[in-house]
Amino acid sequence: MRARIKKNDTVMVIAGRERGKTGKVLRVIPAKERALIERLNLVKRHQKPRGAQQASGIIEKEAPIHISNIMIMCDKCNAPVRMGKRLLEDGRSVRVCRRCGDQLDR
Repeated sequence: MRARIKKNDTVMVIAGRERGKTGKVLRVIPAKERALIERLNLVKRHQKPRGAQQASGIIEKEAPIHISNIMIMCDKCNAPVRMGKRLLEDGRSVRVCRRCGDQLDR
């Protein structure tokens, strides 16, 4: 299945511990159908020192969330929406909001 969520999209989590929170997508992992969202789904990891530049200790970092548990946010609707595709006159395909018809790709 192809992920329709892209890097830098604003999304809302619709299921799980972080339900109702919004954030920006940092990275999409298509092979596992997951996405990393900025400052959401934080987990603690014990880290060993890696040379002089990186200290050891307990660090907090984002864990991936399955893409079925997130929805893209429409700027115009200011709500999580389903998305569709529309073909433009110049032949490009863009993602559109199913609620208001506004383009999601900028």
